[in-house]
Amino acid sequence: MGSLNKYQLMLFFLVATCGDASDDSRLLLQLKSEVTDPRGVLSGWASDTDFCSWNGVRCSDTKARVLALNLSSSGLSGSLSSVAGILSLESLDLSSNSFAGKIPAELGKLKHLRELLLYSNSFYGSIPPELGLLEELRVLRIGDNKLLGEIPASISNCSKLEILGLASCRFTGVIPRLFGNLKQLRILQASDNLLEGEIPSTLGEIQDLQTLNLARNLFHGSIPSNLGSLSSLQYLNLLGNRLTGGIPFELNRLSLLRVLDLSQNGLSGRINLSTAKLRSLEYLVLSNNLLEGEISMDLCPEASSLQSLFLAGNNFSGSIDSLMNCTSLMFLDLSNNSFGGQIPSKVGNLHNLVDLFLQNNSFVGSVPPQIGNLANLEMLSLFHNGLSGAIPAEFGKLQRLALLYLYENNMSGSIPEELTNCSSLEDLDLFGNHFSGRLPDSFGKLNKLVLLHLRQNDIFGPLPASLGNCSNLKLLAMGDNKLSGPLPRTLSLLYELNMLSLYNNSLQGSIPNELSFLKNLTIINISHNRFEGSILPLLGSTSLTLLDLTNNSFSGVVPSRIGQLGSLTRLRLGHNLLSGVIPPEIGELKELNFLELSFNKLSGELSVGISNNKKLTHVLLNQNLLSGKIPSWFGNLASLGELDLSFNNLHGNLPEELGKCSSLIKLSLHGNNLSGSIPGEIGHLTSLNVLSLQKNNFSGSVPPSIKHCTNLFELRLSENSLTGSIPQELGQLTDLQEMLDLSNNLLSGRIPFSLGNLLKLERLNLSSNRLQGEIPPSLARLTSLLQLNLSSNLLQGPLPRGLSNFSASSFQGNNLCGAPLDSCIGATSGQQKRLPNDAVVAIVASIVFISAVVCLVLFYIMLKLWYNMKAASISNSDGEKEGLGWDYWDKMRLLERFRMFSTISSVSSPDKENSSSSLCILQVKAKEGAK
Repeated sequence: MGSLNKYQLMLFFLVATCGDASDDSRLLLQLKSEVTDPRGVLSGWASDTDFCSWNGVRCSDTKARVLALNLSSSGLSGSLSSVAGILSLESLDLSSNSFAGKIPAELGKLKHLRELLLYSNSFYGSIPPELGLLEELRVLRIGDNKLLGEIPASISNCSKLEILGLASCRFTGVIPRLFGNLKQLRILQASDNLLEGEIPSTLGEIQDLQTLNLARNLFHGSIPSNLGSLSSLQYLNLLGNRLTGGIPFELNRLSLLRVLDLSQNGLSGRINLSTAKLRSLEYLVLSNNLLEGEISMDLCPEASSLQSLFLAGNNFSGSIDSLMNCTSLMFLDLSNNSFGGQIPSKVGNLHNLVDLFLQNNSFVGSVPPQIGNLANLEMLSLFHNGLSGAIPAEFGKLQRLALLYLYENNMSGSIPEELTNCSSLEDLDLFGNHFSGRLPDSFGKLNKLVLLHLRQNDIFGPLPASLGNCSNLKLLAMGDNKLSGPLPRTLSLLYELNMLSLYNNSLQGSIPNELSFLKNLTIINISHNRFEGSILPLLGSTSLTLLDLTNNSFSGVVPSRIGQLGSLTRLRLGHNLLSGVIPPEIGELKELNFLELSFNKLSGELSVGISNNKKLTHVLLNQNLLSGKIPSWFGNLASLGELDLSFNNLHGNLPEELGKCSSLIKLSLHGNNLSGSIPGEIGHLTSLNVLSLQKNNFSGSVPPSIKHCTNLFELRLSENSLTGSIPQELGQLTDLQEMLDLSNNLLSGRIPFSLGNLLKLERLNLSSNRLQGEIPPSLARLTSLLQLNLSSNLLQGPLPRGLSNFSASSFQGNNLCGAPLDSCIGATSGQQKRLPNDAVVAIVASIVFISAVVCLVLFYIMLKLWYNMKAASISNSDGEKEGLGWDYWDKMRLLERFRMFSTISSVSSPDKENSSSSLCILQVKAKEGAK
């Protein structure tokens, strides 16, 4: 049906136009039967009464036909099919009800209809194109429904249309170019949809158009310059689209324009608008674009009608002097730009100003005291600039000032007492400056104050007792100052107080009991002070969500009343002097996610009540006197991310149930008396970053399953009684960076070659174990290593060359050589090396064996020579000495050689440095003997 033209639609709905009053009465009663009427607005509709007298019904003068039906805001729901049969209708208003279903296409038969108001219902589906048959239609308002799809071009056939309301639906597609034919259109509202494409230039042909609202859609491209031809236009809103390019200069021709909003687009370039030409313009919004440059004097001269100028969130720079003659301004927002220089003293001329927002710029210098002349000023926001100097005393004249934001500047000086004359002040935020001095005792005059934020300054002295008069105060934040003295009891009069934040001061003394009357407190942070005594007065509000009392001197027990703070999510009582047991009532805090009781004197076993805090993410109980075993119920805290029980008196095994805490990131149990083996279930903690088990009595081996903890950043197992070898699997923990510490155990075997894979590691400590063999050369790949300690082991052999940068103390207590230790003796391929002990043993055994063989051979030769000599002597017939056949001195020399050989071969443990040369000598002598 969407493609039907005007004549096809007319043929489609060609019906008789005749009818009578009885038909209208019947159709109205049928409508009554089809709708739900919870308020009874149709209760007077009855067949025995005149239908022209029914609620919402208007008839013709002759009372023959129904001309108008107005049931707006009646709480009705149901369908509309019956209405389409009342052919005489000129006006149908069913707006602001709960009608649903599709808009009936049969409404196209109501050829007399001038007004169709169906907005603010729950209609869905698309706009029926048959509405294009309503040639008499002046007003069509169907926005604020669940309608979707494209806007039918057939609407352009309603040539008498003056108001077209399509806002706040889910329309897609483009605005039909044929809408340019709607020459009598005065108002086009199509904001808050999903319309896209470019804004059709044909809209610039609708000369009677007064309002064009296309805000918050998906339009792209540039703003059509011919919109400047809409001489009747008073309201133009294109905010929240994807428009680009510059602002058309032609818009300066819109002399009747009162409102121009082009914010939240991608517009660029300079502002080329002049309110001297746009003489009716009162409201100009160009915020959140890409506009740049300095502000021209033409934008807002002295004779301008401009009341509101919003240029926030652009790239404007330079000074703002050009706006100081715009005395008509009431609202000026130049925030989030790059404006610089000083705030002009002429700002005092803008006597109509109500709101002045200059935050997030680069203004420097002091705040001009002339601001005190702006008697109508209600909001002044100058935060996040480079402003310096003091708060002008003239601010005390701003009797209407409700909001003063000066935070994140470089301002200094004391807070002037005159400021307490600003009797309308509700928000005072001076955070992050250098204000000093004491708070004025007259602060209580600001009895409308809701927010007082003075954090990160240098304010000293006591809190003024008059603060108790600020009965509307909800937020009191004065942390990071130099306040001293006790808390005034008058603070108990701040019944509306939600936040009390006084951390990091020098406040002292006990907490007044009267503070327990503050029942609306949700946040208390008075950490890092010198408070003492009981914490009970701070537990009066059952609305508390955060209680932080760390780093004070509170004493006594943790009160059982703490279990009544059912909304508490963070409880931090660390670094105090609290004693006694952890109260089991803590288990009643079902919302608790952060529990810190560390650095106290708490004793006893871990309270089973903690097992009920299923939302716990942090449990910090370290540095106490807790005893007993680590309970297995910790494994039921599925959200646990940090568990620190270090430096207590805990004993027993590490429960394997901890392996169920799959979210655990940090596990610190060091400095206890834990024993037994480290369970293999530790490998289930795949999110773990830190594992600290040192200074316990763990035994057994390092579990290889730890390889699954691939996110480990720090691993400390030192000062235990672990045995066995270092698992090769540790080399798979490639994210280890801070520390791998296995020192002071009973580990043996070789250092795994795989540790060379820990390329991020900065500290490695394997000292004081029983590690043997050579240092693997793979450790030289650890170029991130800052500290290395392999001392006090049984290591031997040469140091890998890449470790020479570490001090000799890193390797003491071993049998190692090479820089930075003494050089090794002997060279191989130009590099000296020391032989390991097992190689020395093999060489010695070889020498002994060869020597023995050589001696036996020589002994055999000697005996054979001697035997031959004797035989020659016996066979000599002369019987003379010379007849022996062998010179006597030759025999003596041979015997001397034999003695020498025997001495050499009998050496049982030769120097390993000389063993090879001894073997050479032995071989030479053997050859000489054989000769």
